[in-house]
Amino acid sequence: MKIATFNVNNINGRLPNLLAWLAAAKPDIACLQELKARQTQFPRTALAAAGYGAVWIGQPTWNGVAILARGSEPVLTREALPGDDSDQQARYIEAAVNGIVIASLYAPNGNPQPGPKFQYKLAWHERLEAHAAQLLDTGLPVVLAGDYNIVPEPRDIYPTRSYDDNALVQPESRASFQRLLDQGWLDALRKKHPTETLYTFWDYRRNRWPRDAGLRLDHILLSKKLSRRLVGAGIDRDVRGETGASDHAPVWVELR
Repeated sequence: MKIATFNVNNINGRLPNLLAWLAAAKPDIACLQELKARQTQFPRTALAAAGYGAVWIGQPTWNGVAILARGSEPVLTREALPGDDSDQQARYIEAAVNGIVIASLYAPNGNPQPGPKFQYKLAWHERLEAHAAQLLDTGLPVVLAGDYNIVPEPRDIYPTRSYDDNALVQPESRASFQRLLDQGWLDALRKKHPTETLYTFWDYRRNRWPRDAGLRLDHILLSKKLSRRLVGAGIDRDVRGETGASDHAPVWVELR
């Protein structure tokens, strides 16, 4: 089984790129982020023609998450991250697909920091940690995939001082990601590439893609039951270099 995550950064604006990637990569499950589309604007028909069923939570201008399943319909289990009923941002969706619980998440960016956006980021991640612990307690096979907007380690960002004050690299952000790993979740990409330089995001500005000035923001975390089934993981870097590309590249894992 191949499971992928892809921050598409506007699903309708980049639908040709998405469909081309789906046709080439053939993920069995694909988690999408930053749909930037209303619920009624989701391209369900085009994705169905490509062979994918879908569940999604849309939001205009920003946010929006989805889960696609090849040849089947995901069963929606959760439309929002629990813990704050006042939070209206479309950042989390959860579904059951072929016996696996899949979450697609788009964590807050948190900039500028310090400030209310950074506090929202940390509070959102605390809610994620609490829910993740509950998911682990079920003993079910679970995947938490998406754009975490956290650079876990210094080696996950190109050599620069320009991000020193950025929310993505702050000690509090990194500590929140580490707490998930301490619960027992496996960082699949790093497990399969323990020493390599890995980037999944290259900003459009300042020629960062041609310079390979990237960051690792997109992660697939596996529960203990799925960790034993991990056989491969990678980044479809070439997708980032295509015309009209998202500023993120897809990340994928293969499970036996």
